[in-house]
Amino acid sequence: MTRLFTLASTLVLSIACCSQELSQVILSGGSSVSAISFISDQKTVIRISPQGNIIEWGNDPGAGRYGYYSGKLTPFMGRVDYYGKSEYDSMARGKVKSIGTCSFTYYSASEDKSKAGKLKSIGNVPIDYFSNFDNEALKGKLKSAGYTTFDYYSSFDNEAFRGNLKSVGNTSITYYSSFDDKLIKGKVKSIGSFTYTWYTSHDGSQFQSGGLKSGPTNEKINGVIFLVR
Repeated sequence: MTRLFTLASTLVLSIACCSQELSQVILSGGSSVSAISFISDQKTVIRISPQGNIIEWGNDPGAGRYGYYSGKLTPFMGRVDYYGKSEYDSMARGKVKSIGTCSFTYYSASEDKSKAGKLKSIGNVPIDYFSNFDNEALKGKLKSAGYTTFDYYSSFDNEAFRGNLKSVGNTSITYYSSFDDKLIKGKVKSIGSFTYTWYTSHDGSQFQSGGLKSGPTNEKINGVIFLVR
């Protein structure tokens, strides 16, 4: 019984040590999502595009430190491995295989041609995407990461924000429409219960036209940090 308990404890610990989780969503220009970040067990931030490509990785300097507002990462000093030329799946060749203790897999062409070469997993987090059979504004974009789902405004929605991120899990996102001031149309209007206002063409030249007037640029909502740049 003691041996069984020890084995079970070791298994739980090993799973915990290899866990990754969704950390950040970055909205560039106050509108389109430019990166979705995950944090590894080594506290390394791994950023991917909505289309499933690794963009960058590094360490987050933390709130109150230089570069935090911009989301700039400091260099990762650990080991980074890549899939070699001898890999059986050509879709993975040359791509990042691991960053520290966090490993990556990719969809092969034999699984789904529309997802071939895209990230399939980040550590123990499975990744899925909208297919070519989905709405034009959604297809190819990140659909889920583990238990977290993503949705986007479709091609039937207002032209100012069609294709923009609509929700992350239970957090909904709204945008100013094409009927609003020309400088703010398409910009984020709300994330969850937080609202955003922007300087418009009516505010005068002394203000930064189209710049953020009010609303958090860095806010944790339902467990995910939203960075509005």
